[in-house]
Amino acid sequence: MEKRPELNSQMPVEDFRDFYWLKKELVQFCRTEGLSTQGGKIQIAQRIEAYLETGNKEDSSKHKKVKATSRFDWSKEKLTLNTVITDNYKNSENVRAFFQQHIGKKFKFNVQFMNWMKENEGNTLGQAVKAWQEIEITKKEKTRKEIAPQFEYNRYIRDFLEANPEKTKAEAIQYWNVKRSIRGNNRYAPSDLEFELK
Repeated sequence: MEKRPELNSQMPVEDFRDFYWLKKELVQFCRTEGLSTQGGKIQIAQRIEAYLETGNKEDSSKHKKVKATSRFDWSKEKLTLNTVITDNYKNSENVRAFFQQHIGKKFKFNVQFMNWMKENEGNTLGQAVKAWQEIEITKKEKTRKEIAPQFEYNRYIRDFLEANPEKTKAEAIQYWNVKRSIRGNNRYAPSDLEFELK
């Protein structure tokens, strides 16, 4: 069983991709190497991958912020179904009131919808209302809550316990500790039960 190497600037990018890293390890590496520590775990990992491949410290991430040019005031302007989503869009009480008027009191900002708003500059609030409703339908159709890819530990523990209901969470954590220390992806697999636990 190959042990996880130490994270350093000389490691092959393949080794970086093949092992599990805590966010705090990624942030510490970025600080040591003079890279930006901004963003979530996935963005930071992508930045490190690019650095290990190219040696370039410039952040070529697609998520770089572009200065907003619109002066539309989302907290004060009168909003209609034809209002266009601008580059300076912000959630506000004014926006919440608009959506509650058109969707009902059940309206809530959720991560998927906020991402849709960020990615749909130029569309209208009428289209946003439809998007929110579609997201809600999709959520109701899902019987199992999605766990975002950066939460590998949570996903592993859930999948392990679903597949092995006779085992305890403490046992699942033991298997996770072995899984995260070896090369490969960090998804639960039935073969993990063959691990030698310490």
